[in-house]
Amino acid sequence: MRQSLKALLTLRNWILDGTLSAGERLWEPTLATRLMVSRTPLREALVRLEHEGLVEAAERGGYAVRGFSPDYLKQTIEIRGTLEGLAARQAAEARHPASRLAPLRRLVEHIDTIVSQAQLDEEALNRYVTLNGEFHQHLLALAESMALSEALERIGNLPFASPSAFVMSYAHSASAHRILFIANDQHRCLVDALAAGEGARAEQIAREHARIAQRNLDSALAHPAGLDAVSGGALIRQP
Repeated sequence: MRQSLKALLTLRNWILDGTLSAGERLWEPTLATRLMVSRTPLREALVRLEHEGLVEAAERGGYAVRGFSPDYLKQTIEIRGTLEGLAARQAAEARHPASRLAPLRRLVEHIDTIVSQAQLDEEALNRYVTLNGEFHQHLLALAESMALSEALERIGNLPFASPSAFVMSYAHSASAHRILFIANDQHRCLVDALAAGEGARAEQIAREHARIAQRNLDSALAHPAGLDAVSGGALIRQP
């Protein structure tokens, strides 16, 4: 089990940081030697990575690192937005008391302190990513749906589909403040819709919120240097 976990974590890091390139064939004997593990835990790790969507079956057996087209990523983001929209609708229709919504309001306030800073350095953006992830997790918890949680977990296995996937790509962009301000204002409007029990409005806000990630993807593709800061950015096949 320890060898399998070691192989899984190391291979995942190598794929996401570009050490292993999109399309590269994964030769088990070579990888086993590099990782200093036996073939059985290595195969277990590769099966898990295939399930996560980071590797795929090669034509003549074995595995290769998977590459992703921009269209595929946009579809994945759209699916996440649809699922989060459904989660928002269910959370609103559940009519949770204010105490259940309080963590979301506090997260919005904390993010406000970040986006109001004069300079958004790497530390600030990392803090934003953490808080943004917590917001989306709290929202999903309010939907109280195991099926939705499992579906979003599968989508979230792909690094590009997460709510904060492309935040670091515009670390030095002049538009960073504007983008993050709009995103957090959508968070605020979403919490208000939940509090009012407005299911349809909450769903629409959540789906529109996901479209920010699509625009961020377009921006990153237009300025490929920004993809260097995106986890797994090297796996994106340029059109």
